[in-house]
Amino acid sequence: MLSKQGFDLWANNYDQTVQLSEENNLYPFAGYKEILNQVYNEAMKIRKSTVLDIGFGTGVLTTKLYDHDHQIDGMDFSDQMISIAKMKMPMANLMKWDITTGLPESVKEKKYDSIISTYALHHLSDIDKVALLKDLLQLLTDNGKILIGDIAFQTREDLEACKKKSLNYWDEGEFYFVFEEISSALSPICNCEFHQVSHCGGVLLLTT
Repeated sequence: MLSKQGFDLWANNYDQTVQLSEENNLYPFAGYKEILNQVYNEAMKIRKSTVLDIGFGTGVLTTKLYDHDHQIDGMDFSDQMISIAKMKMPMANLMKWDITTGLPESVKEKKYDSIISTYALHHLSDIDKVALLKDLLQLLTDNGKILIGDIAFQTREDLEACKKKSLNYWDEGEFYFVFEEISSALSPICNCEFHQVSHCGGVLLLTT
């Protein structure tokens, strides 16, 4: 797992790093653009909506929503990435926050049409991911949705197959989404969908 300092050092080259991995169809970012497109298209279904972006990074996705007059709240723990994103979205509400500590009180007081997160929540353990998602479900508007684009797999077997293929690059310090396991934990309280985009990535959609 990268530390906050690691993300600060990586910020200026983050987008180029992602592009190299995606263009070569390699773990961890194979399918990156299509994953972001799917999240974007879902969020765009409600015009001028309220959006919470968890781990917005350099604002690659959120900036496109911002440019279409969506109201953006965002959290990230990297000072350098926040600085880059603020240049793109000067009127967005971007805060420094470590999601491993829970949600800030200012966010808990709001409701969102879309809560999005791309390539951020795999830093949380599976238990912590489920706890966070349960809290986020409480922040949705009546027709709201949680959209997660990330390194994700339909089954544990799919994850293990990717790990075997990517052994030299696999990050043992991260906890990737396994849809069968996440949906089993959350299905009593929400509707869960998963769209596999590449051999190592996909989009989760949660609605109440």
